Amino acid sequence: MMSLSRRNLLKASASLAGCAALGAGLARHAGAAPPPTPLALVAQPARMTIGSATAQSEVMTYGLGETAPSGMPPVLRMRKGEPFAARFTNRLAEPSTVHWHGLRIDNAMDGVPELTQPYVYPGDGFDYRFTPPDAGTFWYHPHCNTLEQMGRGLTGVIVVEDPADPVFDAEVVLNLRDWRLRPDGSFLEAFKPRDAARSGTFGTLRTANWRDAPMIDAPAGGLVRLRLAATDVTRIYTLGLAGADAVVLSLDGHATPRPLPLDQIDLAPGQRADLVLRMPDGEGMTVTLTNFRGSTPWTVAGLRAVGASAHRALGDVKALSPNALSPFDAGSATRIPLDFTATAEHAPSPSLCGSIGYTFWAINKVPWQGDTTDPTAPLAELKLGRSYILEMANRTPHAHPIHLHGLTFTIISSNKRDRLPPPTDTILLQPDEKAELALVADNPGDWMLHCHIIEHQKSGMSAYFRVT
Repeated sequence: MMSLSRRNLLKASASLAGCAALGAGLARHAGAAPPPTPLALVAQPARMTIGSATAQSEVMTYGLGETAPSGMPPVLRMRKGEPFAARFTNRLAEPSTVHWHGLRIDNAMDGVPELTQPYVYPGDGFDYRFTPPDAGTFWYHPHCNTLEQMGRGLTGVIVVEDPADPVFDAEVVLNLRDWRLRPDGSFLEAFKPRDAARSGTFGTLRTANWRDAPMIDAPAGGLVRLRLAATDVTRIYTLGLAGADAVVLSLDGHATPRPLPLDQIDLAPGQRADLVLRMPDGEGMTVTLTNFRGSTPWTVAGLRAVGASAHRALGDVKALSPNALSPFDAGSATRIPLDFTATAEHAPSPSLCGSIGYTFWAINKVPWQGDTTDPTAPLAELKLGRSYILEMANRTPHAHPIHLHGLTFTIISSNKRDRLPPPTDTILLQPDEKAELALVADNPGDWMLHCHIIEHQKSGMSAYFRVT
């Protein structure tokens, strides 16, 4: 959701100014900067031991150039307003692409086969070039055979830096995800149909940065920026800290109006959060990040204080600079109803990007798995620069993290929450929730809207808007 306790976190705001995306506008005005040297990003198979597993697994990961990958996909660092380029090479045995989740970039760079670009076949490549207009924490993953490719490891974190950001004593990036592994390291089936028709199929091994509850050293008494990204295909987290106080600075790549004290925070697949915590003063003292969702809390990761205390104060933390967003015009906004429902089962369309063989879900009564040549019409054709209100209704007993590509929206009302987050690209719709989302259609192209529980996406809860 990022209803953040989000429960005790965010006060409802009457202000709608700047609630949607500037989109590719900044990218097109990047101007005179010289073209960057492309990063060599390679999708490839590898054999690795994951977390507490006792045997190696046949995973998929991203590497840089010809260097053999040694673990999880690298954290890609970019700078707000500066051109970025990557030469993607596919060394998998199947087609793939790269989607830059949460980045408001040109539609041709969005990485959705059949909608924005061709498949990248085994042995082929694709040049991605864009200028990120927003600072924050984002992530990258395939948009082809997503349940299998993401489930086997192809999820990496993006950090877009802002030169105006405050300097902290350390930064820790955590990539949170599950794995469906047997004790011998082999992969279980990616999903179970009965679970796909409910809340989704959970992994058997939980990791942070591909490790089992890693303990990470951080400066004693220092201020640590903790970047969290939920890149799992199914799991929704409810996270809290023990052993340190913390504030929330950013959600889904957009700054909170001020640093907000952390109680617990919900992170669904696709969502991100930037926290700042103050480490304990005593060397060897620890801070624990715990998931409280479910019947039994469990440790996600820990931080261990090292060195002499820096004696920093959490009260010194200032708000981040907001990203530039297009102004929303409530007076002229057009309303678009969006119903998220279960649907009758039928065979989905064949696709080079894979089908799970079922449809269980629909948007406005139409089930579509995405990434296919199926000529499904857009949900709506939006006029460039116009304002819209998306009237979302979850008609199911299950939560759905709904992600919109290429654009940003602001939650302006909900029957399930009275504390509303800053602008975002993903809303965790609670069962029976009705929410209004303010959106400015300021980035032209075909933009997917889908549930980021991947079984739900691939079994029908997927659609797209066309902005012209």
